[in-house]
Amino acid sequence: MFQTIKNALKTPDVRKKLLYTLVLIIVFRLGCYITVPGVDIIELNEVMQNSTGTLGSLVDMISGGAFSRFSIFAMSISPYITASIVIQLLGMVIPGLERLIKEGGEEGKAKVNRYTKLLTIVLAAIQAIGTYLSYQSIFINPGFLTGSIVVISLMAGTALLMWLGEQITNKGIGNGISLIIFIGIIAGLPSGVVTLWNLIFRTGSFSTTGLLTAIAVIVGAIILVAGVVFVQQAERRVPVQYAKKVVGRKMYGGQNTHIPLKLAMAGVMPVIFASSFMTFPAMIIQMFVKDIATQTGFLAGLYKFSIATSTSAVPIGYSIANAIVYLLLIVGFTFFYTYATFNPAEVSNNIKKNGGFIPGIRAGKPTTDYLSSIISKLTWFGGLFLAVIAILPMLLRFTTLNLAFGGTSILIVVGVALETVQQLESQLVMRHYKGFLE
Repeated sequence: MFQTIKNALKTPDVRKKLLYTLVLIIVFRLGCYITVPGVDIIELNEVMQNSTGTLGSLVDMISGGAFSRFSIFAMSISPYITASIVIQLLGMVIPGLERLIKEGGEEGKAKVNRYTKLLTIVLAAIQAIGTYLSYQSIFINPGFLTGSIVVISLMAGTALLMWLGEQITNKGIGNGISLIIFIGIIAGLPSGVVTLWNLIFRTGSFSTTGLLTAIAVIVGAIILVAGVVFVQQAERRVPVQYAKKVVGRKMYGGQNTHIPLKLAMAGVMPVIFASSFMTFPAMIIQMFVKDIATQTGFLAGLYKFSIATSTSAVPIGYSIANAIVYLLLIVGFTFFYTYATFNPAEVSNNIKKNGGFIPGIRAGKPTTDYLSSIISKLTWFGGLFLAVIAILPMLLRFTTLNLAFGGTSILIVVGVALETVQQLESQLVMRHYKGFLE
């Protein structure tokens, strides 16, 4: 592995991409410490200390602490994720947009990307206004001018993050948006270590129970990581044979190959999208209802249900209901993204055109049905695995740790890390270097 890193750093263009990615990540982390104008720091610290178990705690986790500092990156990349969900869902009901997504080619992708960016700005404006209205007490001189500056600053921060993610994707290593979320999450690891330490020495002295609990949490995290790595790397190889054919005086074909079908073809995007979708109602509610976390009624119940994905500071009933819906959303998004990236009919036609066939399966529609059956089974297993890993910590409240962080975050961190490593490996393979995964 160290030799691979050495080889990567020796390769000029790969080294350039790595350094470029690192610089943009540093820009992101620096931006997390630039507070928006007009904030009363003392009041901000007091409000944030009392915000445990609210939507703000989730946003703070994703943003790498930017929300608790009320920096220009306080909203993180969540408006972009929400916009992507909306555009993808609209593509299912609007024929023109569906054709643009599936058949538009590079030009179609550019148009869809442009629509997503425009919707991101609109959603960022709405979320920024709601954020300002919810936290007016932390500003020195709240009013129209202050509010306008805050809203513009937050919108600009989200737009800058969107641009940074795009630049990383195009000129760096890995998926830019996923990496920004990844960096934001791992930025909270030091506080997790402190939490474990405090668990062991919770009363100022050594606690045997705390130590056993900390060990259980660490072992559980290791098992989760191993499971996620296994599922992310597992694949079903469908054998394909190509018949020999004579062209002129030469014979072509006759080789045996396979189609690698990933168990988790959609990666961790279903988890990211489902998490954003679940917290969206809470974002809307807190825009119009002040101190919603301390109130009762339908909207307060919906708010608690929505934030149960990220906190244990709600009644267990809300967590169970949230877990069920969360599971269904993850499985649903898994199917959606799998079939968006893999078309059995198209693969079947390509095999047929090149004179290939799957042993024991007739070419054409039988091959399509066979591939669809395999994809369906793999997607069900992969989606349910992701869902169980994401929601299990929500239902296991035997410690004071933020267990919801553990499930969802481990999925995102490990998934993004593997995706980035694989992309780096592909860069090295093209240059005849051994990769990380060998």
